[in-house]
Amino acid sequence: MPLLSAVHVRPFRRKLLAWYDAHRRELPWRESTDPYRVWVSEIMLQQTRVAAVLEHYARFMKRFPTAKALAAAREQSVLALWSGLGYYHRARRMHQAAKLIVRERGGQFPSRFEDWLELPGIGRYTAAAIASIAFGEPVAVVDGNVERVLARIEGSAVKNGSAWQRAQVLLDPKRPGDFNQAMMELGATICTPRSPQCLLCPVSTFCATRGEQPSAQQAPRKRKQLRYALDERQGAVLLVQRAPDERLMAGMWELPQLAEDPVDAELMARLRHSITDTDYDVLIFRTPELHIANSRRFTAKQWRSAALTGLARKILARALAANEG
Repeated sequence: MPLLSAVHVRPFRRKLLAWYDAHRRELPWRESTDPYRVWVSEIMLQQTRVAAVLEHYARFMKRFPTAKALAAAREQSVLALWSGLGYYHRARRMHQAAKLIVRERGGQFPSRFEDWLELPGIGRYTAAAIASIAFGEPVAVVDGNVERVLARIEGSAVKNGSAWQRAQVLLDPKRPGDFNQAMMELGATICTPRSPQCLLCPVSTFCATRGEQPSAQQAPRKRKQLRYALDERQGAVLLVQRAPDERLMAGMWELPQLAEDPVDAELMARLRHSITDTDYDVLIFRTPELHIANSRRFTAKQWRSAALTGLARKILARALAANEG
């Protein structure tokens, strides 16, 4: 079954783009179609909320305003700016890709979808987003938001393979970048997973569902407890570096982790931390002096600019606030 009959495709495009022109969010990466700015934003936005990206994007662009500046940076400096966004392989691969662009392409960005796919960390979605937004190539994007919009328009689940084909049929070839962003914006702000705002939807007349579809029951979130040691001496805190071959957050710095509640140590703080499908109850103990391999002491000035895990940064910020209080 076709997504929309041919006679409805153009009206759908017009209504969606008119809504986007009037109501799109003012986001810093939309200020221009510079491929570097678009690329950085698309990598940061992978599996990450817009609100969480805004501050990181501003800091990152100030420190690394060009691909050349990013390519010249140390990996630890890149990871330090990325700290708190998670999924650190994104930063590493973007750093690698920047080096390839500068050294092998003379600083010239690919302009075609197929060429972007050849760079580290670039998949189908990211390549399509950059090629359409920065270079006007008529290639559709499909992320979770777009897939949900397509499914509701059709009234049934859309398998990933067919979603790309159907998104391509709807795509406005004259304004592909704006159309792709409009589809994602619609899913993010109007056609939301829960309680979609159908009365405000610019394309509700084309929608077979007009409301929330029953969804498969999600697995319950996992719950785990973590313990960390805060060993602070003369304003410097002990941090441990993760091994370079770790599957997650390789080479990042964190507080020493404890297997159980330590004896003669003060429980100084407790906080919540969530990653993907797991909620963590985090206990922080102020401990006597520790002696651990692959560790060193950082002053507050040093750890603020170090490649810390997001959780370590959260713990140290809480500890610093407690000390000041």
